[in-house]
Amino acid sequence: QVQLVQSGGGLVQAGGSLRLSCAASGRSSFSSYAMGWLRQAPGKEREPVAAINWSSGRTYYAESVKGRFTISRDNAKNTVYLQMNSLKPEDTAVYYCAARYGSTNSAGLRYDYWGQGTQVTVSS
Repeated sequence: QVQLVQSGGGLVQAGGSLRLSCAASGRSSFSSYAMGWLRQAPGKEREPVAAINWSSGRTYYAESVKGRFTISRDNAKNTVYLQMNSLKPEDTAVYYCAARYGSTNSAGLRYDYWGQGTQVTVSS
């Protein structure tokens, strides 16, 4: 069973930065997986933020975060990161790490495994 454990949420002022981490386990390799970050703000639907194909490192971003957020992975640590810069109050949400078997070609919503979620709050 794939398990995803998140860390790195918190409170930051607008314009600041945070880095979220997602440690994956349960497989000898994640080379056949796509990983993603999604978020859900109060009163809103869950929305995709970013995705990465583990083997190739190719990345995809929602338009709202392009140029500000960066998704990456560390092969040795089986860990996926979301570096968030120039944060805005509208970025406030619970952020989820997710994984699915197979590659992706977009920052989407279809995943097989989910992390526990972590709160990111951006104050103005």
